[in-house]
Amino acid sequence: MTTKHTCFIRTALTTAILGLFAFTQVQAQEVPKPPKMVPEMTEFWEPEVRVITPGTNNTAAPSDAIVLFDGKNLSEWKAKDGGGAAQWQVNNGEFTVGKGDISTKREFQDFQLHIEWSAPDLVQSSSQGRGNSGIFLQDRYEVQVLDSYNNRTYSNGQAGSIYKQHRPLVNAMRKPNEWNVYDIIYTAPRFKEDGSVFSPARVTVLHNGVLVQNNVDIKGPTEYIGLPEYKAHGKAPISLQDHGNPVAYRNIWIREL
Repeated sequence: MTTKHTCFIRTALTTAILGLFAFTQVQAQEVPKPPKMVPEMTEFWEPEVRVITPGTNNTAAPSDAIVLFDGKNLSEWKAKDGGGAAQWQVNNGEFTVGKGDISTKREFQDFQLHIEWSAPDLVQSSSQGRGNSGIFLQDRYEVQVLDSYNNRTYSNGQAGSIYKQHRPLVNAMRKPNEWNVYDIIYTAPRFKEDGSVFSPARVTVLHNGVLVQNNVDIKGPTEYIGLPEYKAHGKAPISLQDHGNPVAYRNIWIREL
């Protein structure tokens, strides 16, 4: 190779290196800098939060609630078996367990349910035979109603339990003939196309303002004997149980979520 050729190659190589360096510098200069962080970047104005009117106290129905019992009649309820009129007695702004279970005429999925109940003032029997009823979410999953004031029974069957599945965190029961309050937040189960469970039902329960069920999984429909097993379903009513005890109910409302 001649000296002339060597000089040409060196010149070309130097030019290529300088060109690459210049290109790299240009590219580096063109990389955008991250935007300056300002408070508005994490403020979302839309959609605007819907306005409702809360109840006048902690137990009164808010403006977006469906009132299931206002102290006057059982027009929102029906007999669970047969669908006829609910055969429970309304008196003095409350109604008392009568003949047969009753269900809401409407069906629900996810909801917030407020319901007040009172065990009979005449204390009779013990364990499960005392002030027994039940609130069945979607007609399947029972939040137990029971006079658990100085009344020992199995823990996953006392007041505030998810019957035979989850015992309450504490016993927040008031005395017989005093009113108990349940506030229940419920998320319905979801199912796959083949009927298997995509996500189980979940429930949070406050008993007299005290948390007794903290977003627990429901294992399936309530069973008195045996283990629960899910079967696919859609919307369904709220049902109240006739267990042969004159439990009273009042001030029932629900918010669909």
